[in-house]
Amino acid sequence: MCIIVINGNKLSKEDELVKKLIKDYPDIKTIVKNINKKNTNVILGNENIVIYGDGCIYDKLGDYTFKISPMSFYQVNPIQTEILYDLAIKKANLNGNETVLDLYCGIGTIGIFASKYAKKVFGIEIVKQAIEDAKENAKINNINNVEFISGDVKQTLEELIVNYKQLPNAIFLDPPRRGLDNNTIKMILKYEPKKVIYISCNPATLVRDLKLLEDKYNIKEIQPVDMFPYTSHVECVSVLKLR
Repeated sequence: MCIIVINGNKLSKEDELVKKLIKDYPDIKTIVKNINKKNTNVILGNENIVIYGDGCIYDKLGDYTFKISPMSFYQVNPIQTEILYDLAIKKANLNGNETVLDLYCGIGTIGIFASKYAKKVFGIEIVKQAIEDAKENAKINNINNVEFISGDVKQTLEELIVNYKQLPNAIFLDPPRRGLDNNTIKMILKYEPKKVIYISCNPATLVRDLKLLEDKYNIKEIQPVDMFPYTSHVECVSVLKLR
C-alpha cells in the first residue's frame, strides 16, 4: 500500500505518478491519497481517496489473514510480529474459560490471536476505520467469540465492564508511544484483572506505567522483542500478576 499525504485537495500530475509507481514498483496493490491540511505532527489526515486498487491490502500472520486500511495500525515487521504476539499469548497462560480485553486493539490482531485460548474477547480502539477492519477480520477468519468496540479506552473500558457485567480475567495492553493515561490505570487497579500483558514500544512510558500498576501487581517478567533491527528500538512484553 502506498499512501501519499498532501496538504491540499489536488495532487499534481496524479495520473502520471500512479503509472510510474505501479510500473517501477509492481508489488504495489493500492495507492491512496490522504489529505492533511493541519500543521501538526500527526502524519495522516482523516480523508482518504483511493486512486489505484481497492484501498486495502491483506497480510497473513500465523493462521490468520488481516485486512489493513490506510488508517489502521499494523506492525511493520510481520515475521517478528508473529513472535511478539505468540509470546504475549503464551505469557497470558489462558485456560479457555476466561474473558479477555484487548485494549488499543487496532485491526484486532492480538484479540484474534487470543480468541483460540479464551471464552470471550473484547477489543477497544479509538480509530473507527481500524474497528471496521477488526470486525471484518473476525469474519474473514471465522471467529465468533470476539467483539470489537469503537471508543476511547479511558472512557469505554468502564462502560464495557458495567454494560456486560463481566469482569475481565486478563487484559492485553498495546498502547501508542505515549503509554497509558491515568484513568485507564485507575480502571485496571479498580477492577483487578488477574493478569495484565503490557506490550510497549516505549521503555520510558512503560516504566512510568508499571510503577503505578505496582500498587496491586507484581511484575513477573519483561521480555524485549527486536522488532526494528539495526535501531535502538524494541518492543517489550511485560507480564503482571495480581497480588
